[in-house]
Amino acid sequence: MYTFDDLIHITEELRSEHGCPWDRVQTHESLKKCLSDECEEVLEAIDKKDMENLCEELGDVLLNLVLQARIAEEENAFTMEDVVDGICRKMIRRHPHVFGERKALTPEESLRLWQEIKQEEKQKEKKQNP
Repeated sequence: MYTFDDLIHITEELRSEHGCPWDRVQTHESLKKCLSDECEEVLEAIDKKDMENLCEELGDVLLNLVLQARIAEEENAFTMEDVVDGICRKMIRRHPHVFGERKALTPEESLRLWQEIKQEEKQKEKKQNP
């Protein structure tokens, strides 16, 4: 069975000088339509409760995300590791009821806490970047 690391390496190979001509020329902008289409297909699979197709379509979205991160890495903007680190930090920060001392007993309390933290982050960001 292949792993996430295998997908990263496959993507690197596709974008390499001896890789796929189509993959090599893709940009963030050129992949926007593909990402939008694949997300629509995910939503359709969910609506149809088609788990086999959902699995496939989620893979297509994941490939697009990995390609986007690979392009960013080639541009020295960020890496997939930065993406993973950022989302992990956000999930831990916005779930203090799971990873910290705060309490949230209902889905509504969890959502309210998430929104409070997100708003605090946005206000802090505005102060740092006026």
